[in-house]
Amino acid sequence: MKAVVYQKYGPPEVLELTEVAKPAPGDNEILIRVHATTVTSGDYRLRSFKIPSLLFWLPGRIYSGLRKPKRTILGTELSGEIEAVGKAVKSFKEGDQVFVFTGSGLGAYAEYICLPETAAVAKKPANMTYEEAAAVPFGASTALFFLRDKGNIQSGQKVLIYGASGGVGTYAVQLARHFGAEVTGVCSAANLELVKSLGADKVVDYTKEDFTQSGETYDVIFDTVGKTSFARCKSALKPKGIYLASVITLTEIVQMLWTSMAGNKKVIGGIAPERTEDLLFLKELIEAGKLKAVIDRRYPLEQIAEAHRYAEQGHKRGNVVITVDSQYANP
Repeated sequence: MKAVVYQKYGPPEVLELTEVAKPAPGDNEILIRVHATTVTSGDYRLRSFKIPSLLFWLPGRIYSGLRKPKRTILGTELSGEIEAVGKAVKSFKEGDQVFVFTGSGLGAYAEYICLPETAAVAKKPANMTYEEAAAVPFGASTALFFLRDKGNIQSGQKVLIYGASGGVGTYAVQLARHFGAEVTGVCSAANLELVKSLGADKVVDYTKEDFTQSGETYDVIFDTVGKTSFARCKSALKPKGIYLASVITLTEIVQMLWTSMAGNKKVIGGIAPERTEDLLFLKELIEAGKLKAVIDRRYPLEQIAEAHRYAEQGHKRGNVVITVDSQYANP
């Protein structure tokens, strides 16, 4: 089968399309023919090994591979069709259309992937294409994890989403709106209308206005891109307000520890787990018309390096999708 592999850390050019052995499912595994995947921030950070915090450099390198990558096929989310199931599999059958959050397990940049039945796999939303469904698991699960699980978002709260037009931010705006919050999105002028269309009550152009100087205060500030800080945002938080940091630095770690013991404003970080129940929750919202994927660009698997180069610039609107099986590409 075809797969994109990388044998060393570096720029997008380290990604190579090559032939590798097609996997076979074990007794408790499913074999998925991949139709689409994406380029997430996790993918290009692992490829280049540009880690936001030096504190995580050595542990991350030990986990990923000190001298070269241990897992040579990137890709954290996908959609596709189940081609075969192991004899002990009960929840899925051949022909099921699914979407998957592989997370730290990676492996989506290939024509096929084998996963345990217990992995974060769910039936694809009926009203989504494969390309749209592939763009859901990472960004939407991350937004859900921070807003619902860490931020304990409540109806009527004022919530600010920084990086509201990105892969996580577009879902964060929609989910915050779903949970009944009053939503302010921060993005560039080019994306103001997009963020409004996703349900933001107010949109701030960060190139023209500093939201921390407006006098507005928020119950939750969610930085989806790691471009601001608790120190900068603290004055814009209400008493008992929460600053959610999707990208953790040493400074945020120190502040997390300190604010957990003192002060009434909290810093909370973390990494979204891969959970089937979250995919099922998101599927329900999607099929009810309450959540949608935003796709910026689509690339064939052969242009994976170009897709990484574009996504890494940090200006994508929503998601960058990789079409693995061309027959399922949108026109």
